[in-house]
Amino acid sequence: MNHSFDMVIDHPRHPFDDDTFGAGGFADHSTPLIRNCWYVAALSHEVSREIISRRFLGTDVALYRTLAGEPVAVRNRCPHRSFPLAKGKLEGDTLVCGYHGMQFNTSGRCVNLPSMANVPSNAQVRTFEVVERAPLIWIWMGDPDSADSAAIPDTHWLSSPEWKSVNGQFSFKSDYISMHENLLDQTHFPFLHPGAIGTPEYARSKLKVRQEGNVVIIDRVLKNSPPPGVYAIPTGLTGVPVDRYSEARFQSPAMHVAFARIVDASQGAGRDITYRFNISHIFTPETNGSIHYWWFCTRDFDLHNTATDEHLYISSAKAYTEDVDALEWILDVVRKDSEPQFDLNFAPDRPGLMMRRILHDLAVAEAGYAPDCMQQCQK
Repeated sequence: MNHSFDMVIDHPRHPFDDDTFGAGGFADHSTPLIRNCWYVAALSHEVSREIISRRFLGTDVALYRTLAGEPVAVRNRCPHRSFPLAKGKLEGDTLVCGYHGMQFNTSGRCVNLPSMANVPSNAQVRTFEVVERAPLIWIWMGDPDSADSAAIPDTHWLSSPEWKSVNGQFSFKSDYISMHENLLDQTHFPFLHPGAIGTPEYARSKLKVRQEGNVVIIDRVLKNSPPPGVYAIPTGLTGVPVDRYSEARFQSPAMHVAFARIVDASQGAGRDITYRFNISHIFTPETNGSIHYWWFCTRDFDLHNTATDEHLYISSAKAYTEDVDALEWILDVVRKDSEPQFDLNFAPDRPGLMMRRILHDLAVAEAGYAPDCMQQCQK
């Protein structure tokens, strides 16, 4: 599926294009969060027998493990007087509220109410389906009947012994629309991350954009050009002309992933050496203006070199801190500047606009507006 965008985008509004869903059919910071999606709740090592709490899509959730090691997620709010269940305790696999002692099993049903002989049938707390695919624990916050674990994005390289990852995480003040747009916008690399990730040649290289269902894919090729510092140092290719191939994907509302190949042809015909990097950006909206964000830089070479680990971690963390700062500054301006502005969009913004249209349409669909009604409203 291909979309054609003019240099400056200006579409007529229809009745659903208000501050709830974003202007002109494109999602923005005010668009309702997509709930029918698998998001990451935590890294595997973060969830234990010590109950923790996090907010996902505006809902507080308590996370813990059973004695058998299975992760459990429940609403962090006792149905009696809203006491945070994460402030309670575990007795075996039973979650005990710290206010009145109500006891809940892993299905969320109250199995004991100390102040009453019989437990009312409506005494239960909402649970959320979780699936652990180490090192990630995924959670479904939407319609329980729509949860399908087959839709969880593939991240096999994060656990494969043939790959090695360094990773980090942030909690910061931005909207996930802008986060996705930032990751799809490769023209900012040489300016926000000079020397580390992007080069001017890479920013000017030709890209191909395509859409497969609700996935936006960018293919980019840059030949006979030295790699940036983040790749040059671990590969030993500083200043060496190489061929770079990258595929960046808006995979889902929860994930962006990039697959990079660096081919060193300097060894002579038939002796090319290929280095691969997979860059995973995984984030879960806390609210419309705050995000839980995990990143992984994964490689398929030099797996036991701690110096390479350190370089990739420092370089990646620096670049992603720069992204976090930029996105927090942008949202602060958008929210505080009272004079309206319709941001300009140019040809390289096409991938981000495709993503914003997908998220807009998903939000509209979750709100219950039928597609035929949408088409009539756009006429």
